[in-house]
Amino acid sequence: MSSLTRRQLLGSAVTAIAAMGKSQAQRPLNFVFILLDDFGWADTACYGSTFYETPNIDRLASEGMRFTDAYAACPVCSPTRASILTGKYPARLGLTDYIPGRAQRPTARLITPPVMRQLPLKEVTIAEALRPAGYVSAAIGKWHLGGEGFSPLDQGFAINIGGTRRGAPATYFGPFDLPGLSGGPTGEYLTDRMALEAEHFIEANKSRPFFLYLSHFAVHIPLQAKQEMIAHFQRKADPSNPQHNPIYAAMVASADQAVGRVIESLRKSGLENNTVVFFTGDNGGLRFESKNTVAATSNAPLRAGKGHCYEGGIREPLIVRAPGLAKPGAVCRSPVSSVDFFPTILEMAGVPLPDPDSIDGISMARTLGGAKPRPHRPLFWHYPHYSNQGGVPSGAIRQDEYKLIEFYEDGRLELFNLDKDPGEHENISHRELKRARRMQRDLQRWRDSVNAAMPAANPRYDPSTADPGLTGKEMPTPPL
Repeated sequence: MSSLTRRQLLGSAVTAIAAMGKSQAQRPLNFVFILLDDFGWADTACYGSTFYETPNIDRLASEGMRFTDAYAACPVCSPTRASILTGKYPARLGLTDYIPGRAQRPTARLITPPVMRQLPLKEVTIAEALRPAGYVSAAIGKWHLGGEGFSPLDQGFAINIGGTRRGAPATYFGPFDLPGLSGGPTGEYLTDRMALEAEHFIEANKSRPFFLYLSHFAVHIPLQAKQEMIAHFQRKADPSNPQHNPIYAAMVASADQAVGRVIESLRKSGLENNTVVFFTGDNGGLRFESKNTVAATSNAPLRAGKGHCYEGGIREPLIVRAPGLAKPGAVCRSPVSSVDFFPTILEMAGVPLPDPDSIDGISMARTLGGAKPRPHRPLFWHYPHYSNQGGVPSGAIRQDEYKLIEFYEDGRLELFNLDKDPGEHENISHRELKRARRMQRDLQRWRDSVNAAMPAANPRYDPSTADPGLTGKEMPTPPL
């Protein structure tokens, strides 16, 4: 996208943001970004769950804007996290799988590209972009974008609590072996501790502008929760409901309580009306894990889950509470992507985009301000890997209500009309072959433009021992 077009789109939000700033006596806005790990689109009551209990997240939705068609830029975690912090598609960054990536299966049909082991230091993160404007930034929780030399402290954050190269905690119960989390009572619950650290940060920095990246480990495996909460959901569980795992439900409930604590901390600190709060996830909900025969969650009515380019693997809940800008209880059906957070936050903070031509995202401020949603631009995905959940190498493009998935093993195309078929049950590529071919060409042009790394044919391919390629299905997740 050209700089002129981007400036025109972003400029339309200036009036609304200026009004928001005036309502807060010109005080710079604070930003709290709450990210849940492996949190599915249907994992809250406000998105349709009848089993999980999420009163604080639901209240956040009633006070802000809820997006129905928000997407993670990748069906697994590290790439989406990189896209959030940089505004760039994972394919442009060369970071297309979770770190360190799944080992190559010797007889798989394709040889997948190597996985970058960290977010490159040359990339400008939200924290680095905000720092010259006087912001202090904290990363609390999961990082999973590199180890020593590539930690949050090396990427513009003044504080790192809990962030390492690892993608999951060894346990959700203390004592913890994570940076900044020494001490605390034995048996302390990790999600509660993350909320406590966030409260401390907000209180300590209430007199200056801040960016809080609160990246919970929950609800990623290992599935562990407080026993009294598990017991509550065991009494409530109904096997006829596709969501009925009491441990997962208890983890969701703890995450919801943590959200409530952060919002209450903003209120107590007098920052409630001067802080923009984002709530979302990094990829679709995990359906199965190796140590539990009960499905972790269900993304129904969406298809599949984490590790797949179907909607269940990439569509996310997204709530943005922006007092004075986002109308309480508003619902937006315009598709947005995790690459859009970077330009949105910078636009709201009055900070110019670094190298606008390399930024893939577009600010959502205009939409948050109540303006008519912009014409849909295409969204893209590139996942040239075999996932732990049975997904196979593929890419996807969404244009308006249509979505095309291209499977790299055999070139198969699947086209869906998401307005009519959000569960992606009917492949209409043969009926609308021209549209499918046109979207495939657009997807290819995009891959070329970002220099996307592609898998290669494997000369040792053996269909009798290769990855099963369970398209739309999932298999148990191996231990990390």
